[in-house]
Amino acid sequence: MVLWSQFLVSAAERTVNGTATGGFHLHLDLVDSNWSEKLLYIDYAVFSDAHWFFRPNYLYEGGNLIGCVYCNDPNMTKFEPGFAIQRSFRAAFKAINDCKNCRKIFTLLRTYSPPHFENGAWNGGGKCNRTWPVGRDEVDKARPDWNYRKIQMEEMEVARKEGGNQFEVVDVTEMMLMRPDGHPGLYWGNRWMKGYNDCIHWCMPGPIDAWNELLLELITRSF
Repeated sequence: MVLWSQFLVSAAERTVNGTATGGFHLHLDLVDSNWSEKLLYIDYAVFSDAHWFFRPNYLYEGGNLIGCVYCNDPNMTKFEPGFAIQRSFRAAFKAINDCKNCRKIFTLLRTYSPPHFENGAWNGGGKCNRTWPVGRDEVDKARPDWNYRKIQMEEMEVARKEGGNQFEVVDVTEMMLMRPDGHPGLYWGNRWMKGYNDCIHWCMPGPIDAWNELLLELITRSF
């Protein structure tokens, strides 16, 4: 069962004069019912999320607006995407541990999957034209990808200590940082966004196939 949830928490797209903006209102302490209502029927859960947080999002806790990410509103607290990622994963893992009528849920975190835009952002001429992997010594350790992975890992450790469920990690961040050649780039086939490169998603077959091997190994070890 695949459950679609952009942010793991409750979200509603912002509209201005009836037009969607691409940004969202995120309630960081309320999990998305699209997946949380299915917990009673789940034995294994894989959490795989992050890239939707890099938008002009408005953040709420306790029903109150606490700030925003990538917004230009005056007199409003500005947060980095990592803050929203942290709060969302915290709420999601807490929902797993707080589900009293659930079976023990074997929960896996797939760590942050890095994009590979070079010479610009996705909407600023960024491309991913490499045709060969890079070595581990060539990986840029200063990239923010490491911080997003760190945030996810820290929240998983909190969940491990606070609940009775098993939490494991499908740690893909470093290995995927070494594969800038694995994206569709200009050949992603989106007829509505011609001229842009997709350096976030991965080609199939491609480097992403290794994730299944890691997942299978972790599940096999759990028995």
